[in-house]
Amino acid sequence: MNTREIVLDILLELAGQTEYSNVLIGAALDKYDYLDSREKAFIKRVSEGTIERRLFLDYVLDQYSKTPVMKMKPLIRELLRMSVYQLFFMEHIPAAAVCNEAVKLAKKRRFQNLQGYVNGVLRNIARGREHIALPDRQTNPAAFLSVRYSMPLWLVTHFTENYGEETCEKILSAYLERGAVSVRLDERLSKKEREELIAAWEKEGVKVRKHPYLPYALGLEGVSGVRMLAGYREGKFAVQDVSSMLVVEAAGIRPRDTVIDVCAAPGGKALHAAAKLNGTGKVIACDVSGCKTDKIEENRARLGMENVSVRVQDARERDDSLVGKADVLLADVPCSGLGVNGHKQDIKYRVTKASLEEIQVLQKEIITNVIDYIRPGGILMYSTCTINPGENEEMAAWIRETFALEPVSMKELLPDVLAGEEKQGMLQLLPGVHETDGFFLAKFRKK
Repeated sequence: MNTREIVLDILLELAGQTEYSNVLIGAALDKYDYLDSREKAFIKRVSEGTIERRLFLDYVLDQYSKTPVMKMKPLIRELLRMSVYQLFFMEHIPAAAVCNEAVKLAKKRRFQNLQGYVNGVLRNIARGREHIALPDRQTNPAAFLSVRYSMPLWLVTHFTENYGEETCEKILSAYLERGAVSVRLDERLSKKEREELIAAWEKEGVKVRKHPYLPYALGLEGVSGVRMLAGYREGKFAVQDVSSMLVVEAAGIRPRDTVIDVCAAPGGKALHAAAKLNGTGKVIACDVSGCKTDKIEENRARLGMENVSVRVQDARERDDSLVGKADVLLADVPCSGLGVNGHKQDIKYRVTKASLEEIQVLQKEIITNVIDYIRPGGILMYSTCTINPGENEEMAAWIRETFALEPVSMKELLPDVLAGEEKQGMLQLLPGVHETDGFFLAKFRKK
């Protein structure tokens, strides 16, 4: 199998599966780990890009194909999508090569009768790609943004209504950018150890940038595999977005605290909390299944955090042994994920208006069940990786009104550049506006 055939199979599998694209692409890269780094990079880019730009690709195809995209044979549809992606977004690949390889794949997969169709559609697009007309921005700005950034129209409207058209476009543009890998250095490392680690990465061709929000946060570019980086096996750093780090930073964890993380996998915030405790206190990291807790345990062992215990515990089911124990309760609840669409390119196609309402029911169920874990005077850190006000500000208001909790200012614990944006113990981070994923955090104290 060549790289394009692997991409085709990923796209076909995604069309018939409920698993997210990042999981399927990761599994394929593991399966074909024997390929060289350039081939794996090609597979990753074309797979992710085809998924990410699907609406734009379909818009182009519908202008050049007599058969509408949604009436095509599934294999032909995915083959054309991935080929059009290469034509528009991988200029170093000659158009003739894209067309020829697509025709070969159609024949290999027993669609000989459609070889001419595939060839004709792609060659016509290649000739006319400089003249594709998008919807008119002046008369229909939402349709323009939808096609330009491959975002479902209803979500463009949703973001525009909540954040305005200018910020909406910043968000959509940021989704399509390939950001750096965000890592959290072990705060116990000396200055010399940090410098040696960074030097080792740069020697391997990795570009390292210090993040402006937190001193222990770095952005890495040019990374082909995080597990192969110096210091990974020794637990000198963890892969974690800065938005997630800010939750723990803003919690104000003190020595000897008991921290309970009720939706902990893969363990980023729980293990960061353990680092803040510096060998004192304890962290209880819970999640719904053994598959999830295994990931937490793997990271706990690698990072050497002995003050963390991991348990399988559904956040919707009460654990009486935890009642009144938490000095800090971390509740990073399941959400629509609209803040991390840049990492999980198919989230935008899965979310519906109905699902936004349904997830809020689950969020309320979880908070209602775990609220008693907080001791009097203890802290609740509520967070999501979404930018939907219904799951964020509205949920925070519901928490205030429903339970004996009061909002707590995070200003003194946040970096100066963000402190001014915190309002009533809440902070909304937006892709393209802030240098993080889209994320929401709110801090409360139990009276």
